[in-house]
Amino acid sequence: MSTSHEYPLHLHGWLRIHKDGRCERFIGTDVVPAGTDPSTGVHSKDVVFSYEHSLIVRIYIPNTIVSTRKLPTLIYIHGGGFMTQSAFSSAYHLTLNLITKESNVVVVSVNYRLAPEYLLPIAYEDSWEAIKWVATHVNGNGPESWLNDYADLQNVFFGGDSAGANISHNMAIRVALNPIDDINLKGVIMLHPMFGGNDPVLDEKKDPEYKAFADQVWKMANRSWVGLDDPLHNPDMDPRISRFGCSKILLCVAEKDFFRSRGLYYEKVMAKSGWKGKIQVIESKGEGHAFFLLNASNENSRVLRNKICLFINPIRSKA
Repeated sequence: MSTSHEYPLHLHGWLRIHKDGRCERFIGTDVVPAGTDPSTGVHSKDVVFSYEHSLIVRIYIPNTIVSTRKLPTLIYIHGGGFMTQSAFSSAYHLTLNLITKESNVVVVSVNYRLAPEYLLPIAYEDSWEAIKWVATHVNGNGPESWLNDYADLQNVFFGGDSAGANISHNMAIRVALNPIDDINLKGVIMLHPMFGGNDPVLDEKKDPEYKAFADQVWKMANRSWVGLDDPLHNPDMDPRISRFGCSKILLCVAEKDFFRSRGLYYEKVMAKSGWKGKIQVIESKGEGHAFFLLNASNENSRVLRNKICLFINPIRSKA
């Protein structure tokens, strides 16, 4: 992380902001078209859910799907520190093709507007709009035929990695506070969640330099007066957390991920909150942050996807 006259803020390897305000990103800028994936047979397509803000979801369905048997629906929210990546980047497209096939689910991948051009809470609001749009398909009368025909909206899961896991957590709280009668949220999948706070927790105390980097990412994306203890960022500061909108969470952390401490601390926060649900914690040994996006074929990635499959679809549907 550095600053200069030409680049007021530069997160090396991630992005830099020019003096004219333009944001230049170095990761997650590649775009993979939707279509039929040759290795999995999964079909995907892009659908506009908000013409006002040009917001799009990418929908995935297995190649074995039939309209007579609807499938669990995973609303997935990508990571990237709220500032990089998209629903169309190669890493997410590959991973969600695999999850769709292996878990036998319908996946709705949300593409929200990125900071710093669109500061938080825009990403949260865009994700909420996507969830409400999905809910309009409950009676088979929504605008998108794949969701009308194939999505079981009484069997919905939220999921995401990093910043997307943070958003998924906050969407589950919002569902409880503002119920959407047309969907039944069964669980939330949180992969290496990006949380933080003013005071270091657990092993964060051993790496103040990286905590400073993580703190700066949040401040760049948010810049609100609330700061690092914003309840959106630090669940321990959220008095509404016991109202979490489902009864189970799959919480995944990685041994070499800086955010591991926040993930494990999140388990403690939920345990003391009064929430009556259950958290299943999975730790991937020897792995770093969002490793499953970087190497989908390694053994730990396969194990993690299998845990997701069992969480969503314990008795795997046979189409």
